Amino acid sequence: MSFFRLYAISHMELRGATAIAAVAALIAVLFAGSTIVTPLYVIYQQQWGFSHITLTLVYAVYVIGNLLALLVFGRVSDRIGRRRTALPAIMVGIVSALVFLFADHLISLYVGRILSGLSIGVGAGTGTAWLAELVEEKERAATIATSANFLGLAFGALTSGLLAQFAPWPLRLSFIIYLVALLVVAALIWRTRETISDPEPTLTDAPLRPRLAVPRDIRAQFVAPAVTGFGTMALVGFYAALIPSILAEHLNQSSHAVAGGMFFELAFLVAASIVVTQHLTSRTAMLAALVLMIPSVVLLVAAQVMESMTTMIAATAVCAVATGLGYRGSLQVVNQIAPEDRRAEVVSSYFVCGFSGNALPVIGIGIMSSLASPVIASSAFAATIVAFAVVALFFGIRYTRN
Repeated sequence: MSFFRLYAISHMELRGATAIAAVAALIAVLFAGSTIVTPLYVIYQQQWGFSHITLTLVYAVYVIGNLLALLVFGRVSDRIGRRRTALPAIMVGIVSALVFLFADHLISLYVGRILSGLSIGVGAGTGTAWLAELVEEKERAATIATSANFLGLAFGALTSGLLAQFAPWPLRLSFIIYLVALLVVAALIWRTRETISDPEPTLTDAPLRPRLAVPRDIRAQFVAPAVTGFGTMALVGFYAALIPSILAEHLNQSSHAVAGGMFFELAFLVAASIVVTQHLTSRTAMLAALVLMIPSVVLLVAAQVMESMTTMIAATAVCAVATGLGYRGSLQVVNQIAPEDRRAEVVSSYFVCGFSGNALPVIGIGIMSSLASPVIASSAFAATIVAFAVVALFFGIRYTRN
């Protein structure tokens, strides 16, 4: 192959299925960065000797970056372009990976998590909008985006756990590989077709003022999907932050590979349930998720009390189906009830509920674990999820229509 042909290929703009694959890879790789640390929390905790409360705070500060991305940078890519927003998000992800790679103090974990949340919030939001413009069928675009999200979460945790257990440099090698993946994705995104036809020339021309609101006439309808989003993300947060410690302390499973594999089961089945239940209406999926949340958290507590790995595997499967149905169904319901001219504000309000669910219950469990016992803390978490599910079911059945 001649030099000129290689040069032409390297400068070719990615279009069609290749462009869709590149943007899906952007979403998956960015989200993988948030779960690489999941199997490593126990190692950090053992080496640096911090408490359960500190562990949950390290996990939860990720949401600070998410909220900053959502509230301040959420609409930037609509104005300056998808590519010009995605590439800086990848650069922030690279900085986050470097912080983890050279981490030698607890502060490094906080900084790395905040930067990771910012990178994912901006990049994944941009990628989701990009897919909606690259894919003709909007429902298919949403399926690709959400599946890529959870597949990234799944493989990030699994890869990190396997490397931590069987390869050298348990706190380093995963981030080296992740840096390579980010650079590959950056090269692909650099060549992916831009879908904003007339982008603003500079960031100063883009809107940065936070906007959150739920119109009065849909507030009753908004309760069910908002609480569903809170509950589903609370389940994901429980697994991402706490499952390695629970496996080690209650189920005699100290293997980092097992911890990564458990979160892989959750995230992979979430993605699978999103894909295979597309025939269910959004309202049916959301209500089914709320019902499934109740046995899922009961099984989680039972697994700890009985010290049963089999029960934990079953609990994870039920949690995954509840999360997949709940995330897909509630987000679609929000899109359906939101007024056309205020959709961004309403969807942003929904994601704030989801991010809050991802962080606040985990912090509460960490505090209760220090004051009482992990089983009591998990029981309180389960009772909270059950109460929220019952309230959301009431509002969902009464106010939300197909």
